[in-house]
Amino acid sequence: MGDIAIRADQLSKQYRIGMQKASYQTFRNALMAAARAPFRWLRGEHAQERNTIWALKDVSFDIKHGEAVGIIGRNGAGKSTLLKILSRITRPTLGRAEIFGRVGSLLEVGTGFHPELTGRENIFLNGAILGMRRKEIGRKFDEIVAFSEIEKFLDTPVKYYSSGMYVRLAFAVAAHLEPEILLVDEVLAVGDAQFQKKCLGKMGDVAQGGRTVLFVSHNMQAVRSLCSQAFLLNAGGLVSKGDVQSIIREYMASQSLSKGEIVWDPEKAPGNSEARLISIRVLSDEGEVQESCPSDKDIFIEISFLSQKINKALCVGFDLITADGTTIFRSYQTDLPFEEWLVVQTGMNHWKCIIPAALLNAGEYYVCPRLSVHNLYWIVKEDMSVKFNVVLGHGVSPFWNSLRKANTHPGVIAPILKWVSAPGPIPSME
Repeated sequence: MGDIAIRADQLSKQYRIGMQKASYQTFRNALMAAARAPFRWLRGEHAQERNTIWALKDVSFDIKHGEAVGIIGRNGAGKSTLLKILSRITRPTLGRAEIFGRVGSLLEVGTGFHPELTGRENIFLNGAILGMRRKEIGRKFDEIVAFSEIEKFLDTPVKYYSSGMYVRLAFAVAAHLEPEILLVDEVLAVGDAQFQKKCLGKMGDVAQGGRTVLFVSHNMQAVRSLCSQAFLLNAGGLVSKGDVQSIIREYMASQSLSKGEIVWDPEKAPGNSEARLISIRVLSDEGEVQESCPSDKDIFIEISFLSQKINKALCVGFDLITADGTTIFRSYQTDLPFEEWLVVQTGMNHWKCIIPAALLNAGEYYVCPRLSVHNLYWIVKEDMSVKFNVVLGHGVSPFWNSLRKANTHPGVIAPILKWVSAPGPIPSME
């Protein structure tokens, strides 16, 4: 038991959904319903279950002190619910969780902050909530402020802070007050890229310092760099656990909706009233859907979407991700110079992106669609993906193929780059 930091035993959480107001009943109806209730329970007829959902169901695991564990899964898998139970924010419906150590949690922007208090006052308040003494908080105060980079606004009430400032201060407090167990949700996605990198570095220091970290994220690169172990959740259940690399591969494979293409019913398509995805296809240069793409030919990614209006700020694109969760690149039509942007038409739009030949190495790839309104908000940012394989080309260029034998080029991409002979000084042999 001395090795264990967190122990979950058949942890379950049930929520009521879609509850409607009960119809009027007479006293006689109520008496008859009460008399029949025990028999309904014996027959397993639980009316309440028709209006409930298990956000978490029979989840059991042990996490040792000093382990950094990534918790991954699609939206609605139960990741945040698990962290809220471990943080004692919500109680489980069934099962129990034992925590052996002081917990610091960063689950939502500004959790534990009082909006009317200043940043300075909230540092002491939040530290006290985490169980720290005032002297201990004072000793770490300057370090917290420096990390959060909000010195100018330290004496401003936090209700005036932006979401990014909230995150900076909240993370700085949680990470610097030396909790033995640190729970971090996807909240870091709010910060800018430089701050995210800074936070990941700090969490790495926390993990290497012998403390326990539970990290919920959709960023597989961040999970892989920080964690050695991972849990995969789906529909409230713990699907698998193990080393982070194998779990990420399992997760990516589970999120692939189709090989080569996927087409949605317009009424059920992902998106909102502004724009909805209709299809994603991986095409050959002849316009045919392909699951296996020769590495010596162009690959066409076609995204079809329905737009209710002409919106110049609509960004349409995708992330290209490897089987181990590494994001190779994100491409938007708005990456081009403004005069080359494709124009969004009212109604159906069919856009293609060309991945040039001789760029991708052989392997499995996933196309994850992205729709957003430029620098404002996401319309579609899900884990769903279309899978395709890049195979070694054959038949188009014998010389090209002779250079590109299987397993001779490491890395995600393997472009054929131009080399030239450049005159220069003869290096000294002395």
